[in-house]
Amino acid sequence: MSTQGGNLFSGLPDHPLTEEEYDPLLSHGPVRIERIVSTGQTAPETGWFDQEEDEWVCLLEGSARLEIEGEGERGLVRGDWLFLPAHCRHRVTYTQAAPPTVWLAVFMAQRRAG
Repeated sequence: MSTQGGNLFSGLPDHPLTEEEYDPLLSHGPVRIERIVSTGQTAPETGWFDQEEDEWVCLLEGSARLEIEGEGERGLVRGDWLFLPAHCRHRVTYTQAAPPTVWLAVFMAQRRAG
């Protein structure tokens, strides 16, 4: 067995990105963990996420706003986290550009009956 490690704040961009940066950190069984870096990116008007997986997301740095279908918009600041069950339609309406907005996202695949 070997260990893995790193630093969530290393390699952050010092300039605006053209697209969000998704860095896979760990994939183990039904769990996948990613670091997401945003520098002002938002979802287009039709850009709703409707994922097959549950998602737990924490804002590590910066600020952001998410619109959650049926609940409206929610502002997030450093340390805020949300649990988004599978098929909870949501979209990003704002991310702080500088310094970058840094997210930690944990995706959990749905268990199948049977």
